[in-house]
Amino acid sequence: MKRLCLLFACAAALLLSACASGPLPANIERFDLGPPPVAAPGSPASSGRTLAPIKVMVAAPTWLDQESMYYRLPGADGDQARAYADSRWLAPPQRLFGERLRARLASQRSVLNAGDPVAAPLLKIELDEFTQVFDSRSRSHGAVVLRASVFDRDKLVAQTTLHVTRPAPSNDARGGVAALRAATDAAQAELVRWLATVPLS
Repeated sequence: MKRLCLLFACAAALLLSACASGPLPANIERFDLGPPPVAAPGSPASSGRTLAPIKVMVAAPTWLDQESMYYRLPGADGDQARAYADSRWLAPPQRLFGERLRARLASQRSVLNAGDPVAAPLLKIELDEFTQVFDSRSRSHGAVVLRASVFDRDKLVAQTTLHVTRPAPSNDARGGVAALRAATDAAQAELVRWLATVPLS
């Protein structure tokens, strides 16, 4: 804890303030990822192509299944994810990521819930990391790590792992949100390109 306080004293611009385990501040800022990006020219969505329906499911570990906004400090301290005391997501990251992905996919195909009785391939996303990572006292980035699997009934058709980072414009929660938004959009754009190569019935 003493080391943590020294790090913060040297980097006042981080504005990480108190530990999240204490009483909640009166004024908590809440963030989401903003509106989904517009389809790029030449993409299936912008060209009017309609693709086969797909089911989407997004899963995450327990620590990401809540509204806390997590960051990691440089060095050995990066092994521990810490939560901002006065900033929260509007919904758990897995839900924010899932809603954004469904909106992106829905512009080119029908998107169904995993439990929908309609027969369709399943895209399962396992979100393993969704944090702001501090490289130093003056630089940080947003990191999104996931594994994507496509199933046709019970058969695994294809699988890929993505690790996407984007720089934060500022070393605070607001900068982390911007970086994670950019990393999310980049990861989902890559997912869409990968999905286009997967044979779906």
